[in-house]
Amino acid sequence: MTSPQTAQPAVTASAADAVVAVRDVHYAVGGHEIFSGLDVEVRRGRITAIMGPSGAGKTTLLRLITAQITPDRGQVSVFGCDLATLGTREIYALRKRLGMLFQNGALLTDMDVFENVAFPVREHSDLPEALIRKLVLTKLQAVGLRGAAGLTPAELSGGMARRVALARAIVMDPELLIYDEPFVGLDPISLGVILRLIKQMNQALGITSVIVSHDVQELASIADDSYLLSGGRIAASGTPQQLRSSDSPAVRQFMTGSSDGPVPFHYPAPDYATQLLGTDEP
Repeated sequence: MTSPQTAQPAVTASAADAVVAVRDVHYAVGGHEIFSGLDVEVRRGRITAIMGPSGAGKTTLLRLITAQITPDRGQVSVFGCDLATLGTREIYALRKRLGMLFQNGALLTDMDVFENVAFPVREHSDLPEALIRKLVLTKLQAVGLRGAAGLTPAELSGGMARRVALARAIVMDPELLIYDEPFVGLDPISLGVILRLIKQMNQALGITSVIVSHDVQELASIADDSYLLSGGRIAASGTPQQLRSSDSPAVRQFMTGSSDGPVPFHYPAPDYATQLLGTDEP
């Protein structure tokens, strides 16, 4: 018989592979409940898509994963570490293993493209200048903007700025790469290149990716796992194909982009006719 000292708890392959684990998370802002028992798992080496209507909490989930905020209840673990148990120095060390593509790009306006991409390397390493130059130019080449290295953010189109932000996010070769609406503002050619780049990085480098986006068609072409947020919980999860074949009216409405369904388009308001004919202030 196995002694209590040597007995080990069983670990499932899925749990052992989890880079991010969100367990029964509850979170509210100003009395407004955003999450009420949220469960999400991001597995190593896979592309996980987080989808949902506006206001469902997709960006809030990313803020929980990056320890910018803490849940009211439940657990968020990254690389096996419960974020609630980490101090400031440990959180900073963990963030060095992450890459983040912000929704608005968040380029530093007083630096040119080259220095924007080089910024994380200069901050977190002691690499010689010659190596930094090669590293930055390699990443800019990957997103098709090596020739724009000397431009300022003000001289870039929206799509170009997004691609520079992606080069900066991958310059440190992170283990976990987080994309917040990466496809906004991209023309069809740039979109195709970025989709292939995301897929190739996961396959070639073993990066784990989390992508928040409304672009169902694009996500379906690259995602391994998908989660649909609705009503503070996961309304559906599985492969993009499984979500497309779901019998849930809410899932079907989102995946097809229909205005008719359980997810309302209009923010709650008084009766339309009454408000138009009435004299009360809006």
